[in-house]
Amino acid sequence: MNAPAYILTLSCPDRLGLVHAVSGFLLEHGGNIEEAAQFNDHDTGLFFMRVQFACSQHDHATLREHLATFAEPFQMHWRLHATAEPMKTVILVSKEGHCLNDLLFRWKSGLLPVDIRAIVSNHRDFYQLAASYNVPFHHIPVTAATKAQAEARQFDIIQQEGAELVVLARYMQILSDDLCRKLSGRAINIHHSFLPSFKGAKPYYQAHERGVKLIGATAHYVTAELDEGPIIEQDVERVDHTLSPEDFTAVGRDVECVVLARAVRWHVERRVPRVEPASRVLERRLARQQGLRQRERPHAPAA
Repeated sequence: MNAPAYILTLSCPDRLGLVHAVSGFLLEHGGNIEEAAQFNDHDTGLFFMRVQFACSQHDHATLREHLATFAEPFQMHWRLHATAEPMKTVILVSKEGHCLNDLLFRWKSGLLPVDIRAIVSNHRDFYQLAASYNVPFHHIPVTAATKAQAEARQFDIIQQEGAELVVLARYMQILSDDLCRKLSGRAINIHHSFLPSFKGAKPYYQAHERGVKLIGATAHYVTAELDEGPIIEQDVERVDHTLSPEDFTAVGRDVECVVLARAVRWHVERRVPRVEPASRVLERRLARQQGLRQRERPHAPAA
């Protein structure tokens, strides 16, 4: 019988010996490292690490207890996940179903380690598709007058299903700031352009008007700022002047599906580091520079 496998992700202020400390901790507790990756973010002074390991010596709860004690002196922010548990997921969609169909197929084919618990839509178009995969379908119309009530129902479904991930698979309603905050770090959107270019509505038409030769798709985390969330995955496809905006749209659908599926996989496998926003990075950089200047400043001689 194979030993249970886990994924440990962590971040902390950078210092000497962190890789040695983490690998030593896992060895001490019977962990066999199967995959490891780490990097230093020089802008923030933070160290990030992801380790997949097998361990039969301790159960999940015991490992968490030992990790909490180990991590405290390093000021580590860490998470431990059992790989055997697929991530509970809710999908939001409107009238474009290519990304939804692709995610459902990959899930049922065993290509995505998710558990799709529900599909929520402001249209009825895909209730039969949902039924064919035996997934509950919730039709929640959204208007300017009913937006708050609709989002409350959506969030209730997400909570009831215990969803750790919400995927906006071409869901064409802008989420309120409140819902964005509630779903922070666990909602992924697919935008049909290579961000930061062509934000907002009809990006393929914007791209065609500008005469671009590459169109793309971007999967990013949802934030209150439209199409501004941290980017997870991107890809592009070449186009030319002979193609219409409708052709751009057709070409782009395949890219959207691939990019969103990759982003979901990277998220579920905990391969996306929790990098700070640019404003926080700047604050840290300025503070560090100020600290260096103070250390370099000559001390006044003692009186």
